[in-house]
Amino acid sequence: MSIFINKDTKVITQGITGKTGQFHTEKCQEY
Repeated sequence: MSIFINKDTKVITQGITGKTGQFHTEKCQEY
């Protein structure tokens, strides 16, 4: 099964809190 995403795909990041979580979430969004 494949999942196709693009810049318009909405993604939910779950279970990440604090400064470290925010940092990694932002890096994933930039990627």
